[in-house]
Amino acid sequence: MIDFRPFEIISGNRDKGMVILGDHAMRHLPERYGSLGLPETAFSRHIAYDIGIENLCRHLCERLGVPGVLGGFSRLLIDPNRGEDDPTLIMKISDGAIIPGNHPITDQEWNHRIEAFHRPYHNAVDGTISAVAAITGKAPLVFSMHSFTPAWKGVPRPWHASVLWDSDDRAVVPLLAKLGADTNLVIGDNEPYDGALRNDTMFRHCMMKGIPHALLEVRQDLIGDEAGIAEWVDRLTPIFAEINADPALHHYKRYASRTGPYEA
Repeated sequence: MIDFRPFEIISGNRDKGMVILGDHAMRHLPERYGSLGLPETAFSRHIAYDIGIENLCRHLCERLGVPGVLGGFSRLLIDPNRGEDDPTLIMKISDGAIIPGNHPITDQEWNHRIEAFHRPYHNAVDGTISAVAAITGKAPLVFSMHSFTPAWKGVPRPWHASVLWDSDDRAVVPLLAKLGADTNLVIGDNEPYDGALRNDTMFRHCMMKGIPHALLEVRQDLIGDEAGIAEWVDRLTPIFAEINADPALHHYKRYASRTGPYEA
């Protein structure tokens, strides 16, 4: 029996045909896990959650009037943006921080975390996307929101935001173009990560089903307070709305993944 819900569904108008996701929005742990043996300061770091994303998602959903799903648990417990077969699903060490509560870990505990946290979150994502599709009779547009650190291993990252994707570029091309039209922004294309990650959230819920989507990463120092979040909400709201208004986008089209063939 878990002592909190592993996800939160943000209500919105399903007939608008859009869903916003925040896999790493929260840093909570069930009481039984304590702090996984980590100091409390670890939970203010990016290793625990995507800084700024919870409120960015909430405000975007409110302004756009669309539903969203937020992960309710820290990625230190189990990472919702990994497939169940991914060896990094439960991390033993993250950016130099050893996680005592994750090592050693029994098969029973590993499976418990999948069943109690990972699967319920993905069931909520699937249910929300399916509900939007049922209302509109069309493929929804899905935006997955993440954030990245301003520097990695002492090297500054120049991008203000980046769009990550596999091979379905229907939402990616207009998103890159609209963000790139602002000459004050440096926008990455599959930077600082590659968006082709087999069995991650976008692969599982969008790539495999032919649903248009894009994953947007915003640099954490730019959304570390309410003023920064408000600036990005103002920037992204009309962009997301304009992309969503294209009727040609809302159809099912399955693209070949750069990670290899789909399983039969």
